[in-house]
Amino acid sequence: MFSFLRPYIFNLDPEVAHDLAIKSLKFNFIPKSFFQVENEEILSINLFKKELKNPIGLAAGFDKSAEVYNSLFNLGFGFVEVGTITPKRQLGNPKPRIFRLEKDNAMINRLGFNNEGADLVYDRILNNLPEGYLGINIGPNKDTKDKISDFLECLSKLNKFANYLTINISSPNTEGLRDFHEKELLSNLLKKIQEEKKRKKISCPIVLKLSPDIEDNEVSNINELILKFKVDGVILTNTTNKNRDNLLDQYKNEEGGLSGVPLREISTKFIKNFYRINKGKIPIIGVGGIDSGESAFDKILSGATAVQLYTGMIYKGPGIVKDIKKELIEILKKEKIKNIQEAIGLNS
Repeated sequence: MFSFLRPYIFNLDPEVAHDLAIKSLKFNFIPKSFFQVENEEILSINLFKKELKNPIGLAAGFDKSAEVYNSLFNLGFGFVEVGTITPKRQLGNPKPRIFRLEKDNAMINRLGFNNEGADLVYDRILNNLPEGYLGINIGPNKDTKDKISDFLECLSKLNKFANYLTINISSPNTEGLRDFHEKELLSNLLKKIQEEKKRKKISCPIVLKLSPDIEDNEVSNINELILKFKVDGVILTNTTNKNRDNLLDQYKNEEGGLSGVPLREISTKFIKNFYRINKGKIPIIGVGGIDSGESAFDKILSGATAVQLYTGMIYKGPGIVKDIKKELIEILKKEKIKNIQEAIGLNS
C-alpha cells in the first residue's frame, strides 16, 4: 500500500505529510498481527533491566507530543521514544523547516522542538497509558533563561511514565544546546540531574543523546562524566549539521540537521569508538541511516544494544519494521547466532 501511496505522499509538503501520518495513526486501523513475524524471540534484548521483544525503536522527532505511541507499538517496534518535550508549549522555527533529499535518501530538519509542552503531554499519557516500552525525550525551551532548570522540570514531571528519559543535548536547532557537550557544562548538568533524582527518589533510567559532530577527543571526557554521574545509557547519534559535501539533492545546503543514509557511517563509527572507550559498561542505542536488517545489524555489531530509525520509515513506510525484523532473523540464522544480544560489539 505504501509503495502505491508514496508518490502522492511525496508530492505533499513534508510537514503536511507528517501531520497526515499522525492523524492516520490515531485511527489505528491496521491490526497488530500484520506486523508480527515468526521466530521473533531470537531478537529479544535486555535494555535497562527490562526485556524487549526486539531491538528496533522509533527515534524521537516523529511523535513529538506523545499522540500516537500506542499505535506505533502496533507497527512492531520494540520500543518508541516520544518528544522532544519542553516545559512550555513551543511552536518551533519558521516554516518551511523540513526538506526531503530524495536523491540522498535523507532529510534535513530545523523544527526547533515544536511540541505541546510537558503539562499537556503529562495529561495525555496519564489518560492513555503506554502499552509498550516508552522513552521520553526532554529538552529546554528556546527562550528559557535556565536550560538546566527546564531539563529538571521535565524530568520531575514526566519520569513516572517513562521506561527511560533522554536528556537531549544534541539538536543543532536550539541555540546553545550543544554547548552541553563541553566538560564543565555537562558535568554541572549531570550533577543537577543526579541530585534531582536523589531528592525526589526518581528511579527512571537516564539516557544522554549526543551529537555526531563532536571531536573524537571529546568522547573520552564525556564517557568519564557518564560513568561518574551514573548515566544509564547513551543514544548515538542525533542529526548532523555538517557532512554536506557528497550530497546530490538541491536542498543539501538548507540549514538544519541531516538524517538518513548519509549519517549511517558517521554514527556507526561513533558507536564503535564509544563502545571501545566505554568498554560496554552502559548500553548504546544506535541511530542514523537505518533502513534495513543489514544496516541495523551493523550498528549492533559495532556496539549498539538497540537501534532507532525515523527517516528510513519516511522513505520505506510503516512496513519497514517488519522487514528489518525478518532480515535480522535471516542474518542471525546464517551466522548461527542464537540471540541478537550475542552479536553486540562483535566488530568493535
